[in-house]
Amino acid sequence: MKLLLIGAGNMGGAMLAGLDRSDMTVVEAYAPRAEELKKLYPEITVLDTIPPLDGYVVILAVKPQSLGGMTFEGEAEALISILAGTPLSVLREKVHAKAYIRAMPNIAALKQKAVTSVTGDVAFRDEALTILSSIGKAIWLENEKQLDIATGIGGSAPAWLALVAEALADGAVNLGLPRAVSYEYVAALMDGMGAMLSDQHPALLKDMVMSPGGTTAAGYAKLEEGGVRDAFIEAMSACYARTQEM
Repeated sequence: MKLLLIGAGNMGGAMLAGLDRSDMTVVEAYAPRAEELKKLYPEITVLDTIPPLDGYVVILAVKPQSLGGMTFEGEAEALISILAGTPLSVLREKVHAKAYIRAMPNIAALKQKAVTSVTGDVAFRDEALTILSSIGKAIWLENEKQLDIATGIGGSAPAWLALVAEALADGAVNLGLPRAVSYEYVAALMDGMGAMLSDQHPALLKDMVMSPGGTTAAGYAKLEEGGVRDAFIEAMSACYARTQEM
């Protein structure tokens, strides 16, 4: 399968680290970044302009506001777009392809542990999931509304979890634990909890840890007092509202 990755910035570059590069062409107009890519991945072809799309599965990873000024020739085998807030209807008007897919990966693609929301033409569903599973877990959604909602969990929540991680470490440092050790604990904590949550309901997991009148219950009461649960729910709503504005 011939892959054409258009844009190798933060997210495109993260995806590039995990994707199959055996038959890949990358379009990167920023010369210093293009030279960096050639050194990092000598097996790929790096271009500074978009070639005809014929025969390629195209992964479009530019900034959404850049799409309007771009020109595409030919017809792609499929288009996979990771442009936030850019609906399939706009992609169909702008790019000729046999199938259209919208996807929303996250920055964990750098570690091949992304969670990617995927929707679009069912005819290319299996191929899209195969491609995107190379950078982590890919989840097929029924429509674009579901994808826009999932943008909060998949695309934006890593920043929110980073805030949680930093806050936990700050709390430990405040009590006297060295910062480096605190970060080590938090990283291991996130990794372990991700594994447990894959087959355990969050509420049941919480109850497993929180005994009556114990240390966990005392801390949990403070989190509820601070409105942490409500803040996360509101963050999800704000994220979805922003996708609709875009």
